[in-house]
Amino acid sequence: MSTNTSAKAIFTRRESDARSYCRGFDTVFTSASGSQMTAQDGQQYIDFLAGCSSLNYGHNNPDMKAALIDHLQSDGLAHGLDMHTNTKGAFLEAFEQLILRPRDMDHKVMFTGPTGANAVEAAMKIARKATGRTNVIAFTNGFHGVTQGALAATGNSYHRGGAGVSLNNVTRMPFDGYMGQSCDTSELLETMLNDRSSGLDAPAAILLETVQGEGGLNAASGEWLQRIAKLAKDAGALLIVDDIQAGCGRTGQFFSFESMGITPDIVTLAKSISGFGLPMGLVLVKPEFDVMGPAEHNGTFRGNTHAFVTARVSIETFWADTAFEKDIARRAVIVEKGLNTIADMVPGARIKGRSMMRGVDVGCGELASKICRRAFQNGLIIETSGAEDQVVKILAPLTTPDAVLQDGLNILIGAAQDVLGAQKMAAE
Repeated sequence: MSTNTSAKAIFTRRESDARSYCRGFDTVFTSASGSQMTAQDGQQYIDFLAGCSSLNYGHNNPDMKAALIDHLQSDGLAHGLDMHTNTKGAFLEAFEQLILRPRDMDHKVMFTGPTGANAVEAAMKIARKATGRTNVIAFTNGFHGVTQGALAATGNSYHRGGAGVSLNNVTRMPFDGYMGQSCDTSELLETMLNDRSSGLDAPAAILLETVQGEGGLNAASGEWLQRIAKLAKDAGALLIVDDIQAGCGRTGQFFSFESMGITPDIVTLAKSISGFGLPMGLVLVKPEFDVMGPAEHNGTFRGNTHAFVTARVSIETFWADTAFEKDIARRAVIVEKGLNTIADMVPGARIKGRSMMRGVDVGCGELASKICRRAFQNGLIIETSGAEDQVVKILAPLTTPDAVLQDGLNILIGAAQDVLGAQKMAAE
């Protein structure tokens, strides 16, 4: 028995069948740095998954790591519930000065439990309490988490089936482009909102992702988002943007909606907000909708002190000026060029997403999965997304050096060539 096989035995023997990513990446990882991970057998992998966009600044960023080690060695608080701590205060100061004020956002910051789903749960509760309504409008192919409230707003039938109970108080509407590019789906929503006989209950909120991460990298246009924002306001509903995967620079700017001409009433953040892969979730809410009473939405780990340390450093390091945004834009061009090479190989394939949240829809989940499996065999970690897993999805760390990024793309292109070549030979 090989060392790697022996090391994996405990997972098969004891870990629940709910485990997921390890099935596609069947090895034991031991270390990581920047955009690369190392397995127990010594194999190195380029990481185009980045903790599903939880590691936008790469693995073990040295500045964040040093700050965290200093905090630990000085007996800094490891856990503080939601008490005032110096680390939380320092994070809030940096977040206010470098993120909120430059974007003219006066939102309050609510720390929720450490997951994105918990942030979505809190956002929906805030909207319902602020408006006195229960219905939330969500969109086809949206993904907002798998806890029961957030799952009601998630479109994926596989995940919804895991609830075991009915999922209520959410109305599903077609996302931008769902009915084809010639159909403006916001017109349907407007008609239904304005028709008292449409059967659409007055919404507490309209909840959306500007780029649907798990739903297949469907990217909404600025015009559509602006119209949805106006419909929400006219209907007396709050606009919630789920920026858990698309935020923290993934789509080019800190927030995915910055260049879209909208300012949401509520924003949810998690994943890369800690900067280091540490659990952290928060909700940004306009002051007039900050209606939750003390501990009305709580959680033992809503004050992850270690995450405050690394989150502050990430903001001060990457968002004090526009240099990082320019780096993201430059790398996004490299990614797009590589994906276009793959798209040219597959009839009908198309590029989807925005900036460094990109992928290629190859039209078939089986083909996309084969490409990703082959890429992993050749040293690249990458996953699929979409209703049928038909999109080969790149979520490389935003800090990936150009040479490493190109090496990863070359592996992906080679994997596509191998799979397509094998299919052609089989057909002959």
